[in-house]
Amino acid sequence: MNGISSSHTGAIAFDLSRGSRVYNQNALLPLRPASNEKLTVAITALDRLGSSFQIPTQVLGDGTLDMATGVWQGRLILRGNGDPSLTSRGLARLAAQVHAAGILKVTGRILGDETYFDSVRVGPGWKASFYKEESPPLSALVVDRARLGSRVSDQPALAAAVLFRRALRAAGIEVPGRAVKGSATGTLAVVAEIHSALMSTLVRRMDRQSDNFYAEMLLKELGAVKRGSGTTAAGARVVRSELNERRLTMTGIRIADGSGLSAYDRLTATSIFQLLRSALGDATIKDAFVTSLPVAGVNGTLDDRMRTGPAHRHVFAKTGTTDRASALSGYATNTAFAPRYVFAILQNGNPIPWWYARQSQDRFAQVLAGAAQ
Repeated sequence: MNGISSSHTGAIAFDLSRGSRVYNQNALLPLRPASNEKLTVAITALDRLGSSFQIPTQVLGDGTLDMATGVWQGRLILRGNGDPSLTSRGLARLAAQVHAAGILKVTGRILGDETYFDSVRVGPGWKASFYKEESPPLSALVVDRARLGSRVSDQPALAAAVLFRRALRAAGIEVPGRAVKGSATGTLAVVAEIHSALMSTLVRRMDRQSDNFYAEMLLKELGAVKRGSGTTAAGARVVRSELNERRLTMTGIRIADGSGLSAYDRLTATSIFQLLRSALGDATIKDAFVTSLPVAGVNGTLDDRMRTGPAHRHVFAKTGTTDRASALSGYATNTAFAPRYVFAILQNGNPIPWWYARQSQDRFAQVLAGAAQ
């Protein structure tokens, strides 16, 4: 229909009140998930790291402070730990803490340390055009999404060091040395520290806005925290482990990145349904996960869809769109906003006629929401 191949469409709808499937089409067919891939990262991050987990950014001191003069003899290191939400405002808070510690001058350089993650800037299987267009460069130290002035920097850690040097000077600290990229070695004192918002908040930003950068950063964070390796591959292994523990049907599943931009990603309608259903049965993550999803006609990537009809305000679902995939998966709720149906729709094409794909998805969701009332 309208250029959408039924043979490249997988869909499932499950009635929670009856415990049975009410619709099933190619539910075990491996398909490109687009941003439905973020569902796997969201649930893994909430479960393995916890809803209250926060990502620190530190200023480390390599030197000594002359208390009489306020001169720090040595260098300061801005060490990133993968916070995707780090901004210049956060750097100003760090600079204020440095000043409050009695430091009025730094004789050495200001280093930006991104070694908590690897130095690979993109995900595997990404088109070249995705770099900067779909996500700023990946790094454990990124400030303002790597924007320095009017451009996005190819060296986010260096850009962060430049911005931190400016923040220090704005805080009244003399910094004659240069800003450079480097790494912290040995045991160094923590001079200042800030933390990201709670993981539940980061996941909500990722899901509602379908933020590719947040997805990839959280995937590397999983690898760093749980595998000791801040790489996409390590994070993907944590996600696969999570899916296995949740007893998903793993046949055909390929977790290549966190955002769904990779040409290598594959999920099935069944695996997404199983994941969504498992989240409902997990009291530790249920509320944080369900409320992270866009609401039909209200917010996020669904704010301009299903603004009328039974689905309005009663469908909580993750969208997904690339040139070859379109997806919508989530929950249709009853009048008390309790999930009644779990559904997953994956549609692939070369290219996918996304407008018609969204129309068919919205019709599907409207029917389920109407039946749920």
